[in-house]
Amino acid sequence: MGVPAAALGGCKMSEASAEGEEHGPATGTSAREREVSLVVDAQATADGAGVKLRRAIGTRALSMVDPFLLLDEMHSDRPEDYAAGFPTHPHRGFETVTYVLDGAVDHRDSLGNHGHLGSGSVQWMTAGRGIVHSEMPTHEDGKTSLWGFQLWVNLPASQKMVKPRYQDLAAGRVSEVTLVDASVRLVAGEAGGVRGPVTGIVTAPAMLDVKIPKKGRFAHALPEGHNAFAYVIGGAAEIGPSRTLVREGQVAVLGPGTLAAARSTDGARMLLVAARPIGEPVARSGPFVMNTDEELKQAWEDYRTGRLVQD
Repeated sequence: MGVPAAALGGCKMSEASAEGEEHGPATGTSAREREVSLVVDAQATADGAGVKLRRAIGTRALSMVDPFLLLDEMHSDRPEDYAAGFPTHPHRGFETVTYVLDGAVDHRDSLGNHGHLGSGSVQWMTAGRGIVHSEMPTHEDGKTSLWGFQLWVNLPASQKMVKPRYQDLAAGRVSEVTLVDASVRLVAGEAGGVRGPVTGIVTAPAMLDVKIPKKGRFAHALPEGHNAFAYVIGGAAEIGPSRTLVREGQVAVLGPGTLAAARSTDGARMLLVAARPIGEPVARSGPFVMNTDEELKQAWEDYRTGRLVQD
């Protein structure tokens, strides 16, 4: 079963109003800081043609946080851990988000689209009715390191068969803002009066890459009703009013509230991700995510007979 965060309540609060309060939301507002409802360790695994990675969402312990279906982290300075990549494979019914911090990923699909995602870049791909593509990690500038993430975001039934599209965003297009003490790369959503470059996504996601300095704090308002999680990718952060300690390689599902807040003694880096939940049945089989088993069977049949991808 999935592990959706609980329904959220309260009203939105600006980051500026959080800055003056030592322990969270400023007094005199109705914003409520979100507690951590669950902490789960990412699991070591392999996928694709043998790429070694850590899976934070999409495991037995945390199968999903609606609408998020999967979160994988690739982090190695050994090319043999990732060079085999993710050769040609199909998708239907959801979106993939590839975020590269270091190294690169080359992308190519069956319609002739191709691109190179370098350090700091993002690709938000809406697979919709179907795409067949490959994603091949590599390294750059004589280095051997690769550090990147892939997030799967579900689509509602009404959007599962839309035409595929890509939003390929070079590093320079990702907005940067300061929230309280933290420096933030804003991939999607709005923060500090700035809007991230990803647009037109039905679940209205927020995706922030947050760096909290030593003895620093961070706060960000999230819409009522959106589910959220934080995945710590460096150091350790104390999240929520109870200051739940979340270490590198752990994902924290956030409970009800309208403000995500964290602090760190020695510095931390985390991905904060939120979106409107879909609340529909989820049927999954490998690279396909639909609403029913019959739709999954049709997806496999379309792939086998060459009807998955349409011009």
